[in-house]
Amino acid sequence: MPPDHDMLWRRCAHLGRVLLPLVDQEPWRQARRHENLQAWGIDTAVGARLIEIFAALAAHAVAVDDSLSAAELDDLFLKAVADAATGKRDYELLAGLPKTFADDRDGHAVNVFRLHIYKGDQYSHRLTQLSTELRHALLVLAERAPIRLPTCGDVFRRATEVGLPQ
Repeated sequence: MPPDHDMLWRRCAHLGRVLLPLVDQEPWRQARRHENLQAWGIDTAVGARLIEIFAALAAHAVAVDDSLSAAELDDLFLKAVADAATGKRDYELLAGLPKTFADDRDGHAVNVFRLHIYKGDQYSHRLTQLSTELRHALLVLAERAPIRLPTCGDVFRRATEVGLPQ
């Protein structure tokens, strides 16, 4: 795998990791998400991690489709990632992923995501619920942005401003 493609995945994974902490700057949003996850029978920690990896997968899928480099990910509109979260098929989200991951947590989370797909039934339904939750989180960030069409780069800059780990 080309080094830039590995870097692209790492940038997408970073987007996933900063997404919920940025949304949760309004604490009631985290409480609402936890209520939703519990109502769906999903452990809140597992659900949050699946939302993070789902965000990374959606961003990665759009970036690969658009032949974006890691540096160009900053220009990817949040709306495109939100649309991919609910509009792309499971296999489209998994296409082009690295065979190994620099962060073992990412590899594990991707495997849990895959298991949800392969198990089908209620597990696939959970992914649908999580995709809706992810889309909502992305749109919340988009609405907060002072510009009309916020990008992934805007999210990265905001995460740096609030002191989230890089």
